[in-house]
Parts: sequence; C-alpha cells; structure tokens
Amino acid sequence: MDGPDLQRTLKLFPATNLVVANMIGAGIFTTSGLLLEELGSPVLMIGLWAVGGVLALLGALCYGELGAAMPRAGGEYAYLSELFHPIFGFLTGWVSFFAGFSAPLAASALGCSEYLGRAAPFLLRWGDPVLIKQLVAVAAIGALTLVHVRGLELGARVQNVLTVGKVALIVGLVVAGFALGTGDVAHFSQGAPAERGLGGWTVIGLALMWIMFAYSGWNASAYVGSEIVRPERNLPRSLLVGTGTVLLLYLGLNALYVWALAPAEMSGVIAVGGLTAARLFGSAVDTAVALLIGFALLSSISAIIIIGPRVYFAMARDGYFFRAVADVHPRFRVPVKAIVLQSGIAIVMVMTGTFDQILTYMGFCLGIFPILAAIGIFRLRRAGAVPFRMPGFPVVPLAFAGVSVAILILGFLERPVESSVALTTVGIGVPFYFVFRNSRNRHSETRG
Repeated sequence: MDGPDLQRTLKLFPATNLVVANMIGAGIFTTSGLLLEELGSPVLMIGLWAVGGVLALLGALCYGELGAAMPRAGGEYAYLSELFHPIFGFLTGWVSFFAGFSAPLAASALGCSEYLGRAAPFLLRWGDPVLIKQLVAVAAIGALTLVHVRGLELGARVQNVLTVGKVALIVGLVVAGFALGTGDVAHFSQGAPAERGLGGWTVIGLALMWIMFAYSGWNASAYVGSEIVRPERNLPRSLLVGTGTVLLLYLGLNALYVWALAPAEMSGVIAVGGLTAARLFGSAVDTAVALLIGFALLSSISAIIIIGPRVYFAMARDGYFFRAVADVHPRFRVPVKAIVLQSGIAIVMVMTGTFDQILTYMGFCLGIFPILAAIGIFRLRRAGAVPFRMPGFPVVPLAFAGVSVAILILGFLERPVESSVALTTVGIGVPFYFVFRNSRNRHSETRG
C-alpha cells in the first residue's frame, strides 16, 4: 500500500497509559453488583477478581514476547496471520470490529451518559431521557474522534490527562473511603454460600468471563506496536506495568464496595460506584463521584478510539478489509478513515441499542483468539530469535490458554444463547475473509 506510514512516537509512559485507560472502563464500575448477585459470596467475588488479574498478567507476558518480536499495528491480527494463517488474523480483526472495539466503545459512551445523567438529572427533563442519554453518548464519541483524527501526539497528550485523572479518582476513592467513610468488615463474611457441583463451576466460569471483559485491554499497547519507540523494550513493559497497576486498583475498589455495602444492598446494582460513595460519605458526594466516573469513562472512550482503528488499518493494508481504511492522513499521520468508521459504527449501536446484557457476548468473543496467540509463542520460538523472552515459559502460555478455554466452556454451559451468538459472529466472518482475499488477489493481478 502506497502512501505515508505510521510513526514511532509513543514512549513507555503513554503506552502504559493506553493499557491502563483501555482496561479501566465500564466493567469495573458496573459488574461487581451483578457478579455478587450470581456468586452470592463477597469473598469469592474478590477472589475471582484476583484470579482474573493474574490471568491478564499471564496474557500480558505472552503478548509482551509476541509484540517485541512483531511490533506492528494490529496486535493479534498480525501475530495470528504470520504464525498460523491469514484467516485467523482476519477473524480476530472481524470480531474486534464488532465485539472488541465498536460495542465496548458504545457501551462506555452509554455508561458515561448514565453517570452524567445521575449527576445532573435536570438534563433528563429536557425531553425523552433515553434519547438525551444517547445524544450525550454520541457527543462524547464525536468529540474524542475529532481529537484523535488530528494526530497521535495530540491524542496521546489528551489520553495521558484522562488516564491520570482516572487513576487518581480510583486511588482517591479507595483511600478516602477506607480512611474517612463508614463501612463494616462484617460484610465480607455475609452473603450466600457458593453453589456446589457443576452449577457452581458454570457460574464461576460466567463470572470470570465478565471479569475478563473488565480486564480486557491488558494487550492494548500491542495494537499500536508500529508506533511505539523501542518496542522490544517498551512494549512488554507497558503491558506488564499497566496490567499490574489495574489489578491492584480493581482489588482495592472491590474491597471498598464490599466494605461499604452489605451483600443484600450491593447485589444486582449496576451503578455500584455511586451507591458506594453515597453510603460512605452521604448522598451529596454521590453527585461528585458520578461526575468523576463519567470523566473516567471518557478515558476509556478515548483509548478505544486510538486502539481499534489500528487493527482495521493493518487488515486493510494487507488487503483483508476495505482498502480505503488503510489510508493514512498525509499531515496528521493517523488512519483517519479507520477511526471515523469505528466511531460511526459505535454511534449506530448507541442510537439503536441499550446498555443491556451484551457482557457475555463480548466476553466470549474476546476470549477466543488470545488463546491462539498464546499457543503461537511456541511457533515463534521455533522460528528464530526473540527480543524479549518471558519468564516461566512454557508454563505461562499453557496456563493462560488452558484456563481461558475452561472459562469459555463453563461460560457457554451457563449462557448458551449469548455464547452461540458470539460463535456465530466468528462464523459469519469466514465467507467475508474469502471475499476480501479474492478482491485482494484480483487487485494484485491488476497491478502486476
């Protein structure tokens, strides 16, 4: 593909911020109440958040080695295409287009509008509350899209500010909550006992699928590998430092939720962050925290707008997606058309859908292809030199792949409908691969 290419401008700090920003999104602020409703036990819930964090760290180690060896735009699209077959790379990009980036972008924007509506309820009295929230979500996507089409350097500066603010919010809430708030350690021993037998394991599998969605983004900087300075060093470090930071933040925030709220109060609540603030400090603080969480979700929207288009850009550049998506702006040196396409799809989802039970669908989709990527490390090592070698090989990739497969199987048994829709999404991508491949071949023959 002729034309300008992407530039290496991201150093360790912004690359790490990208990981943190992409991980901390709607999941941590919305799923804990739903998890407790399914699991019954607060201790089990927090334990599973720890298990999910360790699994994300294992994945980060795997992608650190892959990304250092293949520092290209597109992340696992590039890894699977080279290590296995282009169809696997295409399918991971295909799934990412719908479940990996566009849908989470829409969900984060809707989550942001929900919290802003909670903080400023007078806005909802101007008309239909649902429509107003949708318009606020669209405005958030549109504003940050305009930021990121003007270049990665500007976008990275905005992303740094949003991410630092997000981390400060969580740290401040946890520290102030335990130091100044009113909670009860007895909450940790309350709740229903965990279900035994296969039924209990399927619930745990579903819970881990939801939790891994909240941790999704541990591989974020791998998607912009072609724009990271010294990727053999900075890419693995950004993945490990970013994922480790989020693990600690998630455990602290969930401990605060349980300390502040009795299991009966917390169970099934989506806006658990606002309820926690209200219980700890009074209802007046609820408004301020809702505003801050809305601000935090802006960081997630921004991170997705940066990362997702690099996958479609890489696919289109290789001839496996719409060719115009491979265009790089001659001045701003970013894939503008890919950015606009993703934001457009997300806006359609915002206007036509709701923040419903798409968690299982996204979690199942996002869990499939990292398994193949981890297995690909064995092929990578046989192929030659590897700039970064993970500690714990081969246990780390085998453990990551094995646990991930178990989560998908258990999740499917617990929620077969949503999981089947996810598998259908993958299956529909197969004929599209051959359509793009044939178009690519015809284009090559014409040029030849």
